[in-house]
Amino acid sequence: MLIVASVACGSLGWSGNVLALPVAMLFPALWAMSPSRAVAALVSAGYFLAASRGLPLGVANFYSADLWPGFLLWFAASLSFVAVHAVAWRRKAEEGRPGIRRVVCYLGAAVLMGLPPFGITGWAHPLTAAGVVFPGWGWWGLAAAAAGLLVMVTRFWPAAAIGLGGFWLWSAATWTGPNLPEGWRGVDLEYGQMLGRDGALEYHSDLIATVRKAAGKGTRVVVLPESALGFWTPTVARLWREGLNGGDVTVVAGAAVIDAQGYDNVIVAVGSRAGDILYKERMPVPVSMWQPWLRWTGQGGGARAHLFANPVVEVGTTRIAPLICYEQLILWPVLQSMLHSPGVIVATGNGWWTEGTSIVAIQKASVTAWAKLFELPVVMAFNT
Repeated sequence: MLIVASVACGSLGWSGNVLALPVAMLFPALWAMSPSRAVAALVSAGYFLAASRGLPLGVANFYSADLWPGFLLWFAASLSFVAVHAVAWRRKAEEGRPGIRRVVCYLGAAVLMGLPPFGITGWAHPLTAAGVVFPGWGWWGLAAAAAGLLVMVTRFWPAAAIGLGGFWLWSAATWTGPNLPEGWRGVDLEYGQMLGRDGALEYHSDLIATVRKAAGKGTRVVVLPESALGFWTPTVARLWREGLNGGDVTVVAGAAVIDAQGYDNVIVAVGSRAGDILYKERMPVPVSMWQPWLRWTGQGGGARAHLFANPVVEVGTTRIAPLICYEQLILWPVLQSMLHSPGVIVATGNGWWTEGTSIVAIQKASVTAWAKLFELPVVMAFNT
């Protein structure tokens, strides 16, 4: 029953509906109720695999392959989550004082899954639900959610569940989405897998026309999805500066910068007067983009991970917290950015490969929850 409940917990909590995120906060209680370490491992696996259930189909879409490679990567991705929670599990009989040892162990597991290296695959972290349960509370809301999760692993879990549930119901009854910052606009695209792969003049001209159309009265910044500009070169920069000439708009868009050792997945800012790299992705998608073993073996290639670099950047006078694709699913990039008091969250993604899954919906739900927690406006731009 615990394993079935954990699967339901992962499926419902990570369905892509932002108001369903607090269901994930039941996971610590299910983990703590496990009668053995083996059951705790299975409960953890059930929760994680259910939460990340879109991965096999997404991998199959990305590599144009059958589902088996996706299933292998799906199970491999779960290993760190399952291993950390299996090691952290403690029997009730081993607790020196009521619940204290188990609380400390779960706190350790939660921290490990929020930070590198384990946090690199730390998807479906229950703490993400803090913004739904305590919208507008900021760091105090994060602390309250963390405290609630810790109480969930003690014998007082029913009181914690009732308390968190009450805040959740109140939040759901008064829920409104995050605001769009004044003068900003996100543009979703439907280029599929061709986004950024066509470097022809016609492609960029069409995209510039799309930006000009989106940049209506009062719009100062237009945000385009990850990879929208393809390879960022001096020629592309000049083309966009000339294309935006005569307008007072800045385009914030995804691109890639390559060299002999690999490439950086970046966000650039370009206007009629200047165009430059704004942000380098801290955590690209493991395996498909980030392949550190290539560098370790001297082969080179793959995207670089700038783990703790550039948590905030500035567009004009606005300090933004950029989150590209995979960074929206894990904990430390957004929390690191929040430490620097940004004024806007900018979330971009290229989700053509997620067709038939809820991955993009989960990304948007996660970003929305963080934006509500810290009362920040958010701009999103995704390609499908």
